[in-house]
Amino acid sequence: MTLNIVLVEPEIPQNTGNIARTCALTNTVLHLVKPLGFSVSDKYLKRAGLDYWDLVNIHYYENFNELMKKYNSKQFFYATTKGKKYYTDVKYFSDSFIVFGKETKGLPDEILNKNWDKTIKIPMKQGIKRSLNLANSVNVILFEALRQLDFPYLE
Repeated sequence: MTLNIVLVEPEIPQNTGNIARTCALTNTVLHLVKPLGFSVSDKYLKRAGLDYWDLVNIHYYENFNELMKKYNSKQFFYATTKGKKYYTDVKYFSDSFIVFGKETKGLPDEILNKNWDKTIKIPMKQGIKRSLNLANSVNVILFEALRQLDFPYLE
């Protein structure tokens, strides 16, 4: 079993490339939900991922429902600035899915409305219009999950 990062409709190739590199280095599966805001052959995507692409386990989905059909029995957490709990307040399991939305809008309301009890957030100063960069947010939450699991995939 391994942790899973889900990016729903990511828009910025450099963010996805950096997240792919993190997934390669932590043995985390990356799930990309279309539409993507870039081509997977994009030079910025490749540059950000450097030479880790052959080490990343990536799965592509036409939409979020396709992913949910396949993994509906798994534990999901939904990262959003509107989250109910801090990312440190939940217990992650070795096959948990941590879902992130697009850089400009976050996760769609239709996903959040069905899953408010599973939303998580990173504490941030109030009153600022922007949140952490997507790649940074993934790293913060992923490494908390790995810490809780005693970094099982890193040694």
